[in-house]
Amino acid sequence: MPTTAPARAAAPLPAPTRRPSLATVPGVSRTARWAARGAALTLVPTGLWRTAIAFGAPSGFKEGDMLHVANYPSRYSLYLIGLSVFAELVGLLALGLVQRWGEVMPPWVPWLGGRRIPPLAAVVPAATGALLVTLVSVAGASHWNSPDNMGGDLAPTGVAWWVMTACYAPLLLWGPLLAVATVAYWRRRRSHG
Repeated sequence: MPTTAPARAAAPLPAPTRRPSLATVPGVSRTARWAARGAALTLVPTGLWRTAIAFGAPSGFKEGDMLHVANYPSRYSLYLIGLSVFAELVGLLALGLVQRWGEVMPPWVPWLGGRRIPPLAAVVPAATGALLVTLVSVAGASHWNSPDNMGGDLAPTGVAWWVMTACYAPLLLWGPLLAVATVAYWRRRRSHG
């Protein structure tokens, strides 16, 4: 009678893991996590609006304004795309206030990889950025409909004005959300050494 080998139990699958550099640091409050994510996301609508214009979507600006004909691959359309990418990368830095890479330099960074980041090295630029972004966005909103801005002869009207305004309105939240995430970062890092 042939003998059969005993059935082997299937090896358990490893539990899914998150990349430690992108995971939220333990001890981060829900408010700080949402503030950092919100700060990064406030730039998305304007970036999408500029990118759409760069690829030829009608902006509502009249002839004579550079945004009227910013079709790709013109130099101005490349500027709009580059500005959108740069702004979003700057906005994504807010995530460093709640993730490990904002406390310990990622290992791939030459000479500094694995070293702890001094809290003030993150707090000072983030707090300065939060203040400046708040001042600029409030000033921009207070002059939004002035003749030198969106109230000018070449500016969009009707639906195009509303779309552009809706895309820029979230920027008013960028500074305050960044400030909330920055204060939470400072408190957490100060209390944990």
